[in-house]
Amino acid sequence: MKSIGLLSGIGRLPVEVAKAARAMGIDVYAVGLVDGVEEDLKNVATDFKSINVAQLGSIIDYLKGKEVTDVVMIGKVTKEILFSGQHELLDARMIALLSSLKDRSDDTMMLAFVAELAKEGITTFDQTMLLKMIMPKKGVLTKRQPTERENLDMEFGFKMAKALGGLDIGQTVVVKDKAVMALEAIEGTDACILRGGKLACGNAVVAKVAKPAQDNRFDMPAVGVKTIESMIEVKASGLVIEAGRTLIVDREKVLSLADENAITIVAM
Repeated sequence: MKSIGLLSGIGRLPVEVAKAARAMGIDVYAVGLVDGVEEDLKNVATDFKSINVAQLGSIIDYLKGKEVTDVVMIGKVTKEILFSGQHELLDARMIALLSSLKDRSDDTMMLAFVAELAKEGITTFDQTMLLKMIMPKKGVLTKRQPTERENLDMEFGFKMAKALGGLDIGQTVVVKDKAVMALEAIEGTDACILRGGKLACGNAVVAKVAKPAQDNRFDMPAVGVKTIESMIEVKASGLVIEAGRTLIVDREKVLSLADENAITIVAM
């Protein structure tokens, strides 16, 4: 693999992927799909261009122009554009894709997007291939061990998050005393934490896991500094993630911030 395309959403993961690829001598042609893509990506990538995710034809033209045949899709790209009245952003190819869908769940949309790339000879590969080193093994990752109550909530939350993922709705739940405070949907992880944490009035546990039928080419669960900051804001006390299937972005900063605020993190 001499070059890859990097279809980037929001967050640090696209930057980490680009760094890992460049360290291996691989050229990275990055496309910023939404507003708010990390500025660092422009400096790390071989070439960078902002093309809205609604402009599917332009994205494909850019990749083909760079002779890219392998792409990785990583970073947060939400579906708000479909419900915000910005339909004028949709190009003909994206309109045709959306019209062909049986529903607009995450997996349905992403699989259709991947299929459109494949029609043009562009293969989407496992987004974790270059990030294995930041996926934790089982165990307690922080200095503070979970309490008995937190352990029970982590086991319960993990189970609930798996069930939610099985419905292809979200990957995060917030629980307290084995009661569900909030389920993630289109609003995303941080908004879910804030909503559920406020309802819990402190000491909530956040669970984030991979979907039972997770496609590693896109939407792998990830936590980062913002996750912990959201937990701090609502005084949540614990985070459980899935060992070997969750990406921790800026791991040292995440664990340090958690330790400073007595938050326990467990990979289960």
